[in-house]
Amino acid sequence: MPASLLGKKTGSSTVTVSAATPNLQENLRRLDQLANLGLVAASAAHEIKNGLVAVSTFVELAAQKSDDPELAALVGRELRRINGLVTQMLRFAAPKPAAFAPVFVHELLDHSLRLLEHQMNGQMIVLKRDFAATPDTVLGDESQLQQAFMNLLLNAVEAIGNHGELAVTTQTAADSQGRNRLNLLIRDSGPGIAMENLPRLFEPFFTTKKNGTGLGLAISRRVVEEHFGTIEIQSAIGSGTTFTISLPAD
Repeated sequence: MPASLLGKKTGSSTVTVSAATPNLQENLRRLDQLANLGLVAASAAHEIKNGLVAVSTFVELAAQKSDDPELAALVGRELRRINGLVTQMLRFAAPKPAAFAPVFVHELLDHSLRLLEHQMNGQMIVLKRDFAATPDTVLGDESQLQQAFMNLLLNAVEAIGNHGELAVTTQTAADSQGRNRLNLLIRDSGPGIAMENLPRLFEPFFTTKKNGTGLGLAISRRVVEEHFGTIEIQSAIGSGTTFTISLPAD
């Protein structure tokens, strides 16, 4: 299989970077380091997650007797945040093997958007959808693809804040060899991303959010590449951001 590509768009120009490196020995060394790091991270995250069960139980019992409900709520919220971070680490370091089957992308997007409906209504976000891809099927793992889509949609909703617009579009296009591809575009009307942050956007643990984990976009990229797809971003300060996922159409 050809190496997966990640395109990073800044303004009107696009720079596409290959996932492979020209130096084979350096690439193998880097892969070995990442594999070892992944094992350590997965092991540590698993132990932390097990320990959090006892801690969470104790905090819940203590909260019932606490004279400071605000502090108890704060501790509970932070424990949930840590648990979420550890869960993301486990998914990133030790993802489950993909179980490929035909996936109806429009149904998957409808389901994901329904999950976000309450949040978007609360933020008074206008949703525009244009599902034009025909057919809308891809070969992939439905659970993993939904996770990737949800990460991007949540990222867009958080970027918009209040009184904005979210546009979700699908298209069918042919690649340079005439093979059909399904393109998914997620565009938000948020403040945009600074140019200096774009090259690092998909790095694990890199985030510009105050309470972000820096794993959502990294996981999305990994899922897309494992489905032989590409992911691109186009953003400019004051003009919003557009993520484009391109997958082989089934």
